Amino acid sequence: MSLIINTFYSNKEIFLRELISNASDAIDKIRHISLTDEHALDDEKRFEIHIIPDAENSRIIIKDTGIGMTKPELINNLGTIAKSGTKAFMEALEGGVDISMIGQFGVGFYSAFLVADNVRVISKSRDDEQHIWESSAGGTFKVIPDPEGSVSGMPLTRGTALILELKEDQKEYLEEKRLKDLIKRHSEFISYSIYLQVEKEKEVEEEEKKEDEEDKGKEEEEEEPKIKEVDEEDEEKEDKKEKKKVKVKEFEHINTAKPLWTRDPKEVTEEEYSKFYKSFSGDWEDHLAVKHYSAEGNVEFRAVLFVPKRTPFDMFETRKKMNNIKLYVRRVFITDDATELVPEWLSFVKGVVDSQDLPLNISREMLQQNRILSVIKRSIVKKSIDLFFEIADDEEKFEKFYENFSKNVKLGVHEDSQNRERLADLLRYHSTASDSKMTSLKDYVSRMKEDQEDIYYITGESLEAVRKSPFLEQCTKRGYEVLFMVEPIDEYCVQQMREYEKKKLVCITKEGLKFKETEEEVKEKEELKGRFEPVCKFIKETLGEKVEKVVIGDRIVKSPCVLVTSEYGWSANMERIMKAQALRDSSMAMYMVSKKTMEINPKHPILQAIEKKYSVESERKTMENVVSLLFDTAMLSSGFTLENPSDHADRIHRMISVGILESYEPDMETEPVEEGTSEAVAEEEEAPKSRLDDLD
Repeated sequence: MSLIINTFYSNKEIFLRELISNASDAIDKIRHISLTDEHALDDEKRFEIHIIPDAENSRIIIKDTGIGMTKPELINNLGTIAKSGTKAFMEALEGGVDISMIGQFGVGFYSAFLVADNVRVISKSRDDEQHIWESSAGGTFKVIPDPEGSVSGMPLTRGTALILELKEDQKEYLEEKRLKDLIKRHSEFISYSIYLQVEKEKEVEEEEKKEDEEDKGKEEEEEEPKIKEVDEEDEEKEDKKEKKKVKVKEFEHINTAKPLWTRDPKEVTEEEYSKFYKSFSGDWEDHLAVKHYSAEGNVEFRAVLFVPKRTPFDMFETRKKMNNIKLYVRRVFITDDATELVPEWLSFVKGVVDSQDLPLNISREMLQQNRILSVIKRSIVKKSIDLFFEIADDEEKFEKFYENFSKNVKLGVHEDSQNRERLADLLRYHSTASDSKMTSLKDYVSRMKEDQEDIYYITGESLEAVRKSPFLEQCTKRGYEVLFMVEPIDEYCVQQMREYEKKKLVCITKEGLKFKETEEEVKEKEELKGRFEPVCKFIKETLGEKVEKVVIGDRIVKSPCVLVTSEYGWSANMERIMKAQALRDSSMAMYMVSKKTMEINPKHPILQAIEKKYSVESERKTMENVVSLLFDTAMLSSGFTLENPSDHADRIHRMISVGILESYEPDMETEPVEEGTSEAVAEEEEAPKSRLDDLD
């Protein structure tokens, strides 16, 4: 028996949930019978559950006013493991069997032995005398009569009382606070009132002895009435003397909170939603929005979903509980850690789901993988997205929502293929056309030029960085709007969202960027390509393996060159993000880091100067240094990080030194040289034409 019990349950504290649930089931049964039998409640009209901790005797008593059990039912239902009275009750209702034969307890009864060495069940059915069932979980039990509580000392009108004699190491369940916490956590929304016996201090007046009262009465009769003057202070002292603090035991109603989700949403006020949200979520702020609904059909359940006002500080903490949805089955709390119930991206939504027909395993601790669970999950996701669109109708409220939960929406776009298109409508970005106010993809498409076929975007570290990016130059010239994606999650988001409303999303920092060109532009490009092909070859030879190829680009207007990545590889921003990962896989970078393509602007003065001088032997070394410097600056302006920043710094320092020496060279001479002398002429002849040679 012990092996079976400990196999069923991994958490001892759920014994109270199981026994309260069984008590609730028993009351349900007698209430159901009373609908057709007007005399069913003659013995006891109340529907209540009482829990009495008895610290003196190290035991807990759980009483209910349910249907109770006869002697045969005690033997059949409690003497056979896994005999589910509730299941039999439902089958009886469907089959038309006499429901008076259905017992109270399911297998949850055996959870009592998790904390108790000995369990006594005192039960009184309206169809039988009171009996006691007792067992120590040793494989045997006994049933003895208890007429009117003559043996147990606990007469019952109708119902059942469980007496759990606690194990030595389970005395914590005698503590008032512990029991309150368990009832509120697991059974707060049970349909029937749960009362816990608590000990309180009260001020009571001292009772005077009867003899004194009688004597005083006689004296008052004999003596004539007199007016006695009493000082106020003396009167207060007398009152204090007459009262003293004593400890009394009384029953406290624990489950005062009502299951708000069972009510009609039209009847629930915003204040009630707020109070309920704070009570179960632990949040001190009001919620931002709420969705209250019920699902009917093959699967029936009710749900209340809340969107908080702010982001939890540990929302993306990997060790954190994945969701905030509390799952109830027929108002009995089951779990708030059902990872199958809500996807990770929706983990910020808080709420309650109460299913009427969700099948559980024998201990109610683990949910079975079944169709019902997946149906509930789809419903929660769908209704949550509906709620987000309702928030979007209020611009101010949506701005607050997006500020806090935009990462979650983008994670949903990345992970949830079924709802990707709907979630894409919730995305907002800054762009070249909307600097201060963010724009949606739908609004972007509505503003597209007639000749624009794609949606253009750029990723980067910050808004300041992307606003000044050289990649924007051609798009700005043509009047094309570009979206700014500056959050790391954006890189993952656009990997899955390849298009929107049949418009392809194109990153302007990658290959594959094409613009519609006029015949004149095509002709000019071909001419420049033929003219600068040797220059491209020279730059490629100079840079070697640093770049895959050098081509004439059409995405820059003012800048001399940029570095672009392959269409399906990492962008410069993604490469930066991956390098920042503390536990990154270095081998993966070998495959994903794109070879860089240098796109040059043949109209820029620097490139035209290189074209003129690279073939001159005396200038070739200088041009190689210029190309290296161009590559380093292009790396930085294109969003990459330099592999060897110190080399770049040395080049810059030498260039600055050369510039200063050229500007202030006369002042650097220790002895002035007269113009026209042989020494001056010799220095002019020996002086190099360019000091940039010193950069190498």
